[in-house]
Amino acid sequence: MIIGVPKEIKNNENRVALTPAGAAEMKNHGHQVYIQATAGEGSGFDDAEYIAAGAQILPTIEAVYNIAEMIIKVKEPIASEYELIQKDQLLFTYFHFASSQPLTHAMIERQAICLAYETVEKTDRSLPLLVPMSEVAGRMAIQQGAKYLEKPLKGRGILLGGVPGVPPAKVLVLGGGIVGTQAAKMAAGLGAQVTIMDVSLARLRYLDDVMPANVTTIMSNQYNIRKAITDSDLVVGAVLIPGAKAPHLITRDMLKLMRPGTVVVDVAVDQGGCIETCTPTTHENPTFIIDDIVHYCVANMPGAVPYTSTLALTNATLPYALQLANKGWKKACAENEELKKGLNIANGKILYKGVAQAWNLPFNEELLLENTVI
Repeated sequence: MIIGVPKEIKNNENRVALTPAGAAEMKNHGHQVYIQATAGEGSGFDDAEYIAAGAQILPTIEAVYNIAEMIIKVKEPIASEYELIQKDQLLFTYFHFASSQPLTHAMIERQAICLAYETVEKTDRSLPLLVPMSEVAGRMAIQQGAKYLEKPLKGRGILLGGVPGVPPAKVLVLGGGIVGTQAAKMAAGLGAQVTIMDVSLARLRYLDDVMPANVTTIMSNQYNIRKAITDSDLVVGAVLIPGAKAPHLITRDMLKLMRPGTVVVDVAVDQGGCIETCTPTTHENPTFIIDDIVHYCVANMPGAVPYTSTLALTNATLPYALQLANKGWKKACAENEELKKGLNIANGKILYKGVAQAWNLPFNEELLLENTVI
C-alpha cells in the first residue's frame, strides 16, 4: 500500500503521525511511504532520518494526498485540506466528528474512508489510541492550570502546592478516567488538595485505593459539583463519551459560584467540552476570560510537547496502521473488531452512532453488519 504522511498544519501542532522507526517498519512489510518535507521536524525527526528508513520525501501536502492510498495523520483535516482528500482514500487519524459539523459533512461529501483513533475500542471498552494522548493531556492540564493560576496571567495568584504554614490550592477533577487519573496524580504530586469526581462507584473505589492521602473521591452529580466549585482554585474537565459530545457538567450560570481568578481547563473540548462556556482555543491564544474565570481550552494540548507525544502516540497506532496497510481497510476491519469500531464514515455514510446522533444524521448500522463490505 502507498502510505502518505502530511505535515500537520493545525495551529502549533508539531506532532507527526509516523516516526522514522515506523516508516522503516512499513517499508519492511513491503509498503511505500511518502513523507511531506519537514513533517517530522517539530517532533525532532529530520528528513534525512526518514530517507535512511526507506521513506521518500515529497515537497508539498498536495503531492502527499495525491499519491497516497492511506493518509496517516495526528489531527483532523482542516478546511484547507478538504479538497485534497480523494474518494475512497483511507484517513487514519483523530477526527472527533461529534465536535465539528463542517468536518463531518466534508468527509461525507469527499466519500473518504474515515477511521478515527478515538473510537478504536478494545473488548474491555478501553480506547487504546486515545490513552497515550489522554495521559499526556491529563498531566499537562495541571501543568498549564498551575501556570495560569499566577496573578500576571489573571489567575488567583496561588501556588498549587502551597508552602509550610500556607494551605495548598484546591483542585477539582471531573472524571476519573485516564485524563482525570493522570491529572489527579500530577496535582497530588505537587502537593495540592485534590477532589476527583466520577459517576462510577467502582471507579471511585479503585481511585480511593491507589491515590495518595491528599486525593478525595466524591460521587459526581450536579449538587456535589455546585458545592465543590465554590472553593476550587483549579477545575479540570476530564469527561469522555467515546465518539459523542461531552455533557455540560458546568453551565454558564455556575461560573458565578466560583471565585474570581479560578482557572478551568477543559480537556474534553475536542468533544464539545464539559464546561458550557469553553470553546476551542490554540497554543497561540490559549485562554480567555468569562465572568472573571480563566478558561484554558486548547484542543490539541499534547501538541505542545511533540517529542513525548509523537513517541507515545505512534507506539499505539503503528500496529493498527500495519494491519490496515497489510490487509486493506475492509479485510482489516472485518477481522479486527477493534478497528471496525474505529470506522466513523465510509463512502458517504456515517457508521458510528455517536456521530450520527450529534448532528441528527442517518446512522447506517446495517453496513457495519455486512462484514464491513461496503
